[in-house]
Parts: sequence; C-alpha cells; structure tokens
Amino acid sequence: MKDFWISCGHHLLDRNDSGGLVVSDEFLKAYFARPELMPPEDACDAERRLHRELLAAPRRQVAAGEIEEMADADARENWRFVLAFRDLLLRHATLEAAYLALVRSGSVQLPPLFVNQLVHVILRNALDGCEDPLVLRAAELFFRTQRLMLHESSVLLGDAEVIGGVNPTPVLSLMSMLGAVHDVEVEVLDEDNAEHYWHRSDQFDMGLDLTAGRRGQAALATVIARWLSHLLGVEVSVEPLTELRDARLTWYVGLDTDATAIGDRLWRGEALDEETNGRVLGLYRLTFADPALVLEQVGREPVYLILAMSAQKLVRLKPQNLLAGLPIRHLEAAT
Repeated sequence: MKDFWISCGHHLLDRNDSGGLVVSDEFLKAYFARPELMPPEDACDAERRLHRELLAAPRRQVAAGEIEEMADADARENWRFVLAFRDLLLRHATLEAAYLALVRSGSVQLPPLFVNQLVHVILRNALDGCEDPLVLRAAELFFRTQRLMLHESSVLLGDAEVIGGVNPTPVLSLMSMLGAVHDVEVEVLDEDNAEHYWHRSDQFDMGLDLTAGRRGQAALATVIARWLSHLLGVEVSVEPLTELRDARLTWYVGLDTDATAIGDRLWRGEALDEETNGRVLGLYRLTFADPALVLEQVGREPVYLILAMSAQKLVRLKPQNLLAGLPIRHLEAAT
C-alpha cells in the first residue's frame, strides 16, 4: 500500500478498535516542536521552561499564570492556541470525536490552521488504502484553499498557497511550449502523471481538473461519501451533475460560504445573474442508502450539494457544512 500526506503526522497516532485516531505523546510533541513555538534566543525563562517541560510531558496541565508570565505577547498567543488545541484532543477518545464536538459546538475558537490540520489527518485516516491519486488530489479541497486557473473552458484548480498571489491568473505548464509569459506553472494531474502524485503529495503542487463531466468531479464525490461514512457512519451516494433544472430544492448544502449564499437564492426562487452563475463550480445529488435516517420533511427527496468560488476566484470548501447541514435524524460518530 502506498503512503501519502506524511506531513499530517498520521504515523504518529494510534488507532482504536473502530479505526479512529487516538492522540499520542509523539503527535503532541510534534506540535510543541513547531518553529512558531521554539523559544528564540531572547525568550524569557517562563517560555523556555514551559517549552522544555511540555516536550518531556506533553499532557501535563498548564496553569493560566504560566502563560501570563511570558514576556512576549506573540508567544503568549501562540501557546494559548496550541494548548487549546491540545486540550480539545485530550478531552475526546479520538481525533474524529474531537472534530465533531468542535463542529457541533457552533463556536470554533481555534485558528483555521489548526482546524485544517485536523481535517487533514482525519481525511488521511478515512482515505487509508485509497489507490486513486485523483481522489486524493480532490480531497485536498477539504483542507487547503484552491485558486481557479484559466485555460480555455476548463475548470482547473491549483493550491492557493503554492500559486501565491504573484499572478492572479496562473497558467498550466503546457503553456510554456507556446512561449507564454507567466509567473507560475502548475502541472495538472492526469492519467499520464498520476504516479507522480505519491512522491509529491506533501508538496500540494499538482492541479485538479474540476470541469463538469470529467473525472475530477466524480473524485470529489467519492471524497464526500468517504468523509460522511467515516465521521457519521452514514452511507450515501453522491452523483455529480452537469446542470440543475426543474429540481425541487427541498434541501441543499453549500460546500462553502459563496455556495451557501447561492443556494439561498435558488431556494427563494431567485434567478442567478451571469456572474453569480459562473461562480458555481460543482453540483451534486446526494441520496441516503437508508431513507429512515432522513428527516420527515425531506423524505426520499435528494439533497443537493453546491460548490462555488469567491469573486476572487478562490475555493474554500468547508467540510463541516456536510456534517452539520445534512437532514439526518441522528448524527453519530463512526469512531
């Protein structure tokens, strides 16, 4: 079996009998060893002492006063966040349960970085054994912001952090053959280069073709189904659509903030202008294997999922929307 996403630290975690991820001292130490928490040369004694002691005993309780004693304001803030994250993990039997508790709390106080890293490692567990690089690349949307790339009529996405803000319209590497002037080159994942993904998976530098009717849309549908099965124990079928016509929008879930706003307009019966309609990148029809799980007002009607990009051509998928937004009678973690 091929490994992938080594950087998420999944190899540092234990697993319970149900396959859920159990926090380990090694996993916690990896956070305390991050560059942001390494005391600089001019760090005060309080900061150095806490860092040293937590590396030796990563589960030890930390009093609020130990943080307040630190001289540097940035250090105090970094330690508050990482200890809040640690305590969240320690309060729950698995990382999956911790994430579900965070989502259901309705108030996420952690920085997006920590939440995305939690999604990253949970998805690594959910997709363990996956042999399709396209599915794995599609899964990156769950924890990394994407940017639209322009190439004829195709919908191509590249990692926003890798692309950066140098060029708002990055191009494909194949364009170099045409002598195009550009700042960023992105190699789009396809059948010819798919094997390269395994050794590049932690670089997040391969593009994804998410054009309607192509394999990228189906790959993202697979990720959605695996995510729900792993975290909620709910089996669903997710079908990509090329268009949505004459459908009863009884229930929908926006996979991002922009998609939610678009879904709200469609539910109210409003027509979408050309600009808004052009920001819709994906439509999916979700059905439950067991209709008894679905709320009565929905019955056997399908649930529609909408994916969109922002006006800045960014895609920020919110996987928590799938967990909190589906019309399920009882949400139970599978771990």
